[in-house]
Amino acid sequence: MESSSPAPASPSPASPASPRPPVSPPARPEVESLQAYSAPLEGRRGLLRLDFNENTVGPSPKVVAAIRAIPPEEYAVYPEYDGLREAVVAALGGSGLHPEQVGVFNGVDAALHAAFHAFGGPGDTLLTTSPTFGYYTPCARMQGMAIEAIPYRLPGFAFPLEEIRAALAAPEPPRLLLLCNPNNPTGTRLPAAAVLELAAAAPRTVVVVDELYEAFTGDSVLPPLLQAAAAGGGGDPFAAYPNLLVLRSLSKTAGIAGLRIGFAIGAAALVDRVGRVTGPYDVNSFAVTAALAALADQPYVDAYVAEVLRARDWLLERLRQAGVRHHADGGNYLLLWPAGGAQAVEAALRQAGILVRSMAGKPLIDGSLRVSLGSGEQMARFWDAYRRIEGLAAG
Repeated sequence: MESSSPAPASPSPASPASPRPPVSPPARPEVESLQAYSAPLEGRRGLLRLDFNENTVGPSPKVVAAIRAIPPEEYAVYPEYDGLREAVVAALGGSGLHPEQVGVFNGVDAALHAAFHAFGGPGDTLLTTSPTFGYYTPCARMQGMAIEAIPYRLPGFAFPLEEIRAALAAPEPPRLLLLCNPNNPTGTRLPAAAVLELAAAAPRTVVVVDELYEAFTGDSVLPPLLQAAAAGGGGDPFAAYPNLLVLRSLSKTAGIAGLRIGFAIGAAALVDRVGRVTGPYDVNSFAVTAALAALADQPYVDAYVAEVLRARDWLLERLRQAGVRHHADGGNYLLLWPAGGAQAVEAALRQAGILVRSMAGKPLIDGSLRVSLGSGEQMARFWDAYRRIEGLAAG
């Protein structure tokens, strides 16, 4: 009997290698080096919100009623926007403005992102001021843009008009000019005539005017444009400014920040191009319903703005009497410099149930707190806590 050959020895199993963490594909270089804009802190419900310049009391009862009246079957239907642009036109007074000159976005943040996406690219420049709203910078960087941020002028944070004019007159002008008016966080205000002058002088630059806070101090470019159109027989208010885009929101006055809706107003061709880079249903049905109800209740907005301005005057008087270093100009906010240090006082106020925003690290205003303005009762509560923390006399 023929003997069988022994079976070859099985190779010994290799010791298991340490599992390697999965490696995600890299994003575009601009995204890999991008630091995301920090969103509001979690856990803000139930506290006095003086940190992000929202309406501090909530929306009109008509807004609440309109949302509650949405039938459940409507939840399953994609949103419709018919009538919303027309409502914005009516709220602004009409006078030559047309619905196609109004873009609807998922908050002004989305409108900003879309403007950069539509017009900015590698090698282009964003021209803006410093300090200003922090979301402009990541929007520019994710498009690979260079940023030229011209500082406000001390001691009063005056607008650097001559420097902006010079930058716009460069042989290669900036692709985008971002003007926050009034500026967040300094409150600096630029008259409408100056904004229009800059837009007219820079036809190759898209001039975006962020007017989220204009209701509290005016200075909007829209009234003079609409008045001029009406005086001219109802022509296009943006005929002489095809590069001008005006941003508006219902977050700061109408109290629907949580629903995210904003508007971009400008020449129809400009609005169309910004709208091309958004999704077809970015704005949800609840936001549309709330916006229609809010736009129809201007007396509520007017009353809230008037209350904030009264509370602002009351608080400013206390700050002056107590000798607290502060700065207030436009918008529903002010800056103050606590003697006890911004971070320590911010933390102590949070312990007292009050949220404010530290401006640590921001140019020109490092060491300050930005305090949103609310109702008279809310500002009295803030002042009582602040003076106790800082050891100030009652007043």
